[in-house]
Amino acid sequence: MDMKIAPSILASDYANLESELKRISSSDMIHVDVMDGHFVPNISIGAPVVAAIKKVCNIPFDVHLMISEPLKYAEDFAKAGADIICFHAESDNGIGETIEKILSLGKKAAVAVKPNTEIDVVFPYLDKLSMVLVMTVEPGFGGQSFMEHVMPKIEKLREMGYSGDIEVDGGIDPATIKIAAKAGANVFVAGSAVFKTAVPNDTIELLRNNAEG
Repeated sequence: MDMKIAPSILASDYANLESELKRISSSDMIHVDVMDGHFVPNISIGAPVVAAIKKVCNIPFDVHLMISEPLKYAEDFAKAGADIICFHAESDNGIGETIEKILSLGKKAAVAVKPNTEIDVVFPYLDKLSMVLVMTVEPGFGGQSFMEHVMPKIEKLREMGYSGDIEVDGGIDPATIKIAAKAGANVFVAGSAVFKTAVPNDTIELLRNNAEG
């Protein structure tokens, strides 16, 4: 299975997003954290910013909706250029209905689960999901420590035969990526671990090699 690195622009310099995207040109995906100040305490960016940066980047956009009503806003992000739309199982909208909406927009659907949410909640929908995101920190803040105790969720997904992408988000660095990859994850969101280094593209290569190793 291909190991994919998805740097989170949450850790980038928002004043220079175009140049920041060039610094991570070897990425497999661009992870875009969208926060509404309700589902999570912080507020980040919306569809207009996604549309703007899509014009200067041809890497697939993995848009992570940390918002209460993903069903209401899925179309906005689809039109803005999201390739994968990921929403939380814990949001206010029905999981099945939201997945169908995303698929109807011609986009790939993914569901995220918080650290304390049982992975079983996604089981009825696995045949329609391109990816499952297992949060390895509490959503809403960057710079948190990796929660190794959620790895059994990933193992459980693989044991039951799920062959789609399994993404981990939170506390990923050259050491923790090995733990997540061993458990069965193959898409890795990294923020500070990439953007706070001198040459982010070199760091992406290191992360990919560590995951494959």
